[in-house]
Amino acid sequence: MSDAHTTDAGDEAELRTPIVAVLGHVDHGKTSLLDKVRGSAVTAGEAGAITQHIGATAVPLSTISDIAGRLVDPDDFDLPGLLFIDTPGHHSFSTLRSRGGALADIAILVVDVNDGFQPQTLEAIDILKRTQTPFIVAANKVDTVPGWNPNPDEPIQQTLEKQSDRAEERLNQQLYEIIGELSDNGFSADMYWRVQDFRGNIGVVPVSAETGEGVPDLLTVLMGLSQRYLKEEMSIDVGGPGVGTVLEVKEERGFGTTLDIVLYDGTVRADDTIVVGGKNDPIVTEVRALLQPRPLAEIRTEKQFEQVEEVGAAAGVKIAAPDLDDAMAGAPVRVVRDRPLEDVIAEVQAELAEIDVVTEEDGVVVKADTLGSLEAIASALADAEVPIVRAEVGDVAPRDVAVASTAEEGKHQAILGFNVDVLEDAEREATESDVKLFVDDVIYQLVEEYENHVESIERAQQEQVLDKIQRPCRFRILEDHVFRQSSPAVVGVEVLSGTLKRNSRVVKWEGNDTTRVGELKSLQDAGDDIDEARAGEQVAASIDGPTVGRQIEEGDELWTEIPEKHAKILEQELSEDIPTDELEALGMYLDKHRKRDPFWGK
Repeated sequence: MSDAHTTDAGDEAELRTPIVAVLGHVDHGKTSLLDKVRGSAVTAGEAGAITQHIGATAVPLSTISDIAGRLVDPDDFDLPGLLFIDTPGHHSFSTLRSRGGALADIAILVVDVNDGFQPQTLEAIDILKRTQTPFIVAANKVDTVPGWNPNPDEPIQQTLEKQSDRAEERLNQQLYEIIGELSDNGFSADMYWRVQDFRGNIGVVPVSAETGEGVPDLLTVLMGLSQRYLKEEMSIDVGGPGVGTVLEVKEERGFGTTLDIVLYDGTVRADDTIVVGGKNDPIVTEVRALLQPRPLAEIRTEKQFEQVEEVGAAAGVKIAAPDLDDAMAGAPVRVVRDRPLEDVIAEVQAELAEIDVVTEEDGVVVKADTLGSLEAIASALADAEVPIVRAEVGDVAPRDVAVASTAEEGKHQAILGFNVDVLEDAEREATESDVKLFVDDVIYQLVEEYENHVESIERAQQEQVLDKIQRPCRFRILEDHVFRQSSPAVVGVEVLSGTLKRNSRVVKWEGNDTTRVGELKSLQDAGDDIDEARAGEQVAASIDGPTVGRQIEEGDELWTEIPEKHAKILEQELSEDIPTDELEALGMYLDKHRKRDPFWGK
């Protein structure tokens, strides 16, 4: 389909180009694969055979047929070709939203045959699941299999026939590991030529972005799936008012702030009024210019873009218009044309409201570069049960620090930034107000860094609480170890269970009640002062209050007194943080008290 249409709005529906996104782990070859498809497309036809769009590359059916050879007969297809999103990765994928989900109609998940599934592969799979986007797996780097004999640009089954048994066996082993990992993640998969129903099974296409092997198959499967399952969705009113998504908001010399958009329905014209999702309210503005990159042959000229009068879906285009400073990546763009302006504004607001970020009274501040990634990180934080107090698109600014610093809980005094910069003032203010900044361009790493931070805060808090809480201890006065009878009594003791600490009150059980006998002032081990003694240790204890032979005797079992409030905290909040023997001493202490009062310490 050409970039410009002169079709009238009354014309019947036409089929648009399916939009293809490329996802996968870093270094698994997403960009190389895109480059290979583009390179093959240029080689297959003239330089004009493919159209460079803003943020996308259109490869027409005739060129796909040239690359795929006998695998694709153009007469079998009505669809005009494929539109590849140029910026690969799930980051751009989640930016590209359309009504109610992902903008991409179909996706390629690139997996390195040597590395298999990596953290970002799993993250990409989660996003594909959440958006219910059909996808195929490109098992890349088959040319790195030991003993591989490359056959550039050949279909995969053809080149497989020319490999040694050993090389083929090695590759099959790696491919079946990938199929196994897909199965672990809830997807039934097989080599694409064995898949009967692509709706129920994922097709795996072995490829090499380096040699081009398997690229014909990849394009064939994408075309076949689009033709078979997406044809209805590709039907659009070509002359209707355009609908698209903002890919990027960019400053462009001579044009000011511009929008790079992907148009997925209708047309946009050079004098249209458009409504764009903004940071506060929808923006209503007039299109001043529609810009497309110049053809590849002319790209060396000073003027990077040429102006066009009209662009039809599916296409990537740059829009120059006034008042775009507050426009957001990932936001909807709609052409007004002959409809009431209020209705179009309401549609844009409704679409923005679909972006599901639940905020709470207290929580962390989240910043992301686009609406799509804001939604993705909010979803990851919801899974990790991390509340959000505020979520916005844009760099981390001083006002974000001001919000984070007022959080009630210390662990919520934090800002999580995905793929954004931190403004200088904000960094300084964060340091001064003790707000923690976490910035990353991988969502799971960002969430992990924050969770580790929370863990260390909680550990420190528990240690502090434990320090202030009276710990349970049962100990016994040793026979023949009375060093002083009173003022204070100094006796040898053995710790039976728990932790014996200085400055503890000492009690003795008589029936189901305790009698306080004094205060443990100091502990000594081999003449050295110590702060505490643990189960199994024998030490000298100095107890202020009792006299040996009156209140206490050799062989007596004594306890440190635990206030009821402390007993409750130990049992209900800190039971996992104290040693087993201390827990045992606590249990015995509670049992004795509860014989007298069943609700003691509850």
